[in-house]
Amino acid sequence: MRKLKLAILKNEIPGEHILWVKACEEKSHLVEWDEIEFTKSDWLDKVKAGNYDGVLAIPGTYTAASKNLYDERIKIVNRACGIPVFPSLNELLIFENKRYLSYWLKAYDIPHPDTYVFYSKNEALSFIDNCSFPIVAKTSIGAAGSGVEIIRDREDAEDYIIKTFLGKGIKRRNGPKFSNKGFFKRAIKTLVNPSALKVKIKKYKLVESERQKDFVLFQKFVPHDFEWRCVRIGDSFFAHKKLKVNDKASGSLLKGYETPQEDLLYFVKDITDRCNFSSQAIDLFIGENGQYLVNEMQCLFGQSDPYQMLIDGKPGRYVFQNNKWIFEEGDFARLQCYSLRLETFIGMLYKKLNLTG
Repeated sequence: MRKLKLAILKNEIPGEHILWVKACEEKSHLVEWDEIEFTKSDWLDKVKAGNYDGVLAIPGTYTAASKNLYDERIKIVNRACGIPVFPSLNELLIFENKRYLSYWLKAYDIPHPDTYVFYSKNEALSFIDNCSFPIVAKTSIGAAGSGVEIIRDREDAEDYIIKTFLGKGIKRRNGPKFSNKGFFKRAIKTLVNPSALKVKIKKYKLVESERQKDFVLFQKFVPHDFEWRCVRIGDSFFAHKKLKVNDKASGSLLKGYETPQEDLLYFVKDITDRCNFSSQAIDLFIGENGQYLVNEMQCLFGQSDPYQMLIDGKPGRYVFQNNKWIFEEGDFARLQCYSLRLETFIGMLYKKLNLTG
């Protein structure tokens, strides 16, 4: 049986694709791959010349420009060239685009905190005259709590709106988070590696250059002590709690590992089944009436621990078999889940191409 031929579509950050490379190296008996500089002008010539069975995506998410570039080009690869992409196109389009995600959640009737996007200064000012505080303000791009502000009164909300539409715009939090677990260990590792330090500085400069102007995104504040981080990759399901530090659970890196309720797993399964998603992290609040509310969705995400879930101290996953949830112990989150992603994509391509493995 022939090997699958894949392309890794790199973004503007050197080395950010390396986990895809390592996953491919693990599966080198099944795949061969090329690395394509997706931000270069010859990207389409290389994609068309490669005769690829599929492509592996790693979007740029540090500025709106890099996000838009990747989205535009991945649409051409998938829709015009007909090449399967992983994560899927729809997963990539909602990734690191909270504005688009808010429309998408509403269109699919997926429960989420009420969210409002205003492109008009006057409309935004009218909204804060009648809303209940606190509210949450978010930039469209921003992971790990970056770009999220809790606004507690009308005066601060007005300042935020004026800064967005008439001022310099809204910037995201930038630079190292000294309070995060394991910060000093990671910092020392970066400082003794000149190439890693250079990449880190480039990321900081990109974020520093970005200001959100011309629109604001406000979300209803949901009181919470934690968020559920639920992950589905292929047929594997994981869940753990993201514990709150100050006002935010996102970016705290503090986890709570306990057995999730089955209704939580069913909720995630329903969303991902309906949307045909195969690589997704869904962050959830529990509302006042006990309803699950989707706060964020990401097809690619960080992983500070070597596992996504512990049940009775054992790493593993849930699978849904014979109409019931079964826990399987094992190392399924290897390489920050990129091994599992590649395994899932290989299975999808085998089925599409009618291959066996």
